Amino acid sequence: MVGSERAEVVALRDRLGAGFLKSKSDRGETFICVRPDALIAAITELKENPDLAYDYFSECVGVDYSTYKNVRDFDERFEVVYNLMSTKHFSRIFVKTAVNDGTSIPTLKNIFLGAEYPEKEIHDLFGVHFEGNELMPGERFLLPDDWIGYPLRKEVPLGGEDVNFAQGDRGPAVEDVSRPHAGESFEGKTGSSEVSGR
Repeated sequence: MVGSERAEVVALRDRLGAGFLKSKSDRGETFICVRPDALIAAITELKENPDLAYDYFSECVGVDYSTYKNVRDFDERFEVVYNLMSTKHFSRIFVKTAVNDGTSIPTLKNIFLGAEYPEKEIHDLFGVHFEGNELMPGERFLLPDDWIGYPLRKEVPLGGEDVNFAQGDRGPAVEDVSRPHAGESFEGKTGSSEVSGR
């Protein structure tokens, strides 16, 4: 701690200048929000500063906030959240950045090799581009190469699609074989009377 702030917050504010947007604490965790062009400097500082020593890349995840109506940390549609851990200090920090469709985030795979696959997954499922970690044109990472769109975007409906099997048969969609349960929320309701008897 430096005064009442975590040392990570102070170090990044000093290092990034205008690239540091804000920090916040939520449920005992610290989140640092940075501009995409300051991401490399932020992660490098966290990793290489011996007083911080964030040497372990836990994960990065994507979020589509296009339908979220509450107060947010960014105005942009997509957020990418990086989860780092210091094995020296046994502490964790989250670094967030955000972009709109068609804007790139610099890759972290040259700092943490473990970032390569999660970034490709976020690109494949959300359409967020990571500069320096691109796939070949027309190539997908998790999805079939002929898949159109990004299935984790909010405009993609819940449910399934018919499956064409190799024998020429057409398999059932997910909703054709699903069984309702008391926690069902796919219809926009939870614990409906038809399911739970309430």
